[in-house]
Amino acid sequence: MDLETARLFSMAFAAGIGVIAPSFAIGLIGSNAMKSIGRNPEAAGKIASNMVLAIVFAEALGILTLVVAFIIKFV
Repeated sequence: MDLETARLFSMAFAAGIGVIAPSFAIGLIGSNAMKSIGRNPEAAGKIASNMVLAIVFAEALGILTLVVAFIIKFV
């Protein structure tokens, strides 16, 4: 295996983890928020705003991982 092949495999692995992990995190955040809103409908506004903030943080980590994958490929 040469260096370019190793880089491509590393990039594919990093990009795969970078897409799968935030997807699971966003799913868990959404499901727990819906459970919380079901238990306490009066707090739906506060729960929804905190849910959106948590989703943004999870997505930022996914984008960071994809940036690292492109750095692996091009550097």
